[in-house]
Amino acid sequence: MPISNAKVGEIIEHLESELLPEILASALKSIVEFDFVVIFGYVGSSRPLALYDDFTPARRVMHVDDYQEGPYLLDPFFLAATAGILPGLWRLSEIAPDRFYQGEYFRSYYDQTGLAEEVGFLVNIHENLTIVISLMRRTRKFSKLEMKALRSVWPIIDAACRRHWRDTETEAPEANAVADITIERAFRGIGEGVLTPREREVVELTLRGHSADALGALLGISSGTVRIHRKNIYTKLRIRSQGELFSVFISALTGSPAKD
Repeated sequence: MPISNAKVGEIIEHLESELLPEILASALKSIVEFDFVVIFGYVGSSRPLALYDDFTPARRVMHVDDYQEGPYLLDPFFLAATAGILPGLWRLSEIAPDRFYQGEYFRSYYDQTGLAEEVGFLVNIHENLTIVISLMRRTRKFSKLEMKALRSVWPIIDAACRRHWRDTETEAPEANAVADITIERAFRGIGEGVLTPREREVVELTLRGHSADALGALLGISSGTVRIHRKNIYTKLRIRSQGELFSVFISALTGSPAKD
């Protein structure tokens, strides 16, 4: 079912109005049912811009406030937005690393959302800003027909978003550089003076949800060597699980003590 002419008219009428995100959400809900929508703006590795959401206050803490504190760095949609993946509609499962659903980001953060599926429109606004409109369901996945219906309205969503957010203020390049340095320091701070550069690469890719096979292919080493690196990392950091590794990462990012 396409967006009605009346809904298209509303979108056009509210371009560059603060009501446009709500109008877009309403238009999308008129063709496909979903429980929540959130719109983030990604500017390099900087803290995401929270542009719109329809969460309850309690859910907003989890999906927006907590997310902005650091977990976004391991989010497949953030990684897609900053890695140059083609604009369009994507299922989270299509862009996630191969072991995302067994990884610690999923277990320690994403799984707590209780979502059955999340799909997102990736829109390149300009060279410094990409936005993601995420549609979330709690009880069932989007069907092929529903995805087809959503893809059919992509030209409208793309044009409206690029027009509406084209003048959105983004942080200066210097600020982005500071954010990148902070993140680099966080990954470097995990086992600084203890882990080798290669072991820190293994830590980063492991946290993002790559299996030993995929990680080995990315680094040009065997999966067996990856497993040896992981064993050495755990020994050096005096931890025993990915859960503890995730805690160490968040602590390094926020500067807070790691949880036992």
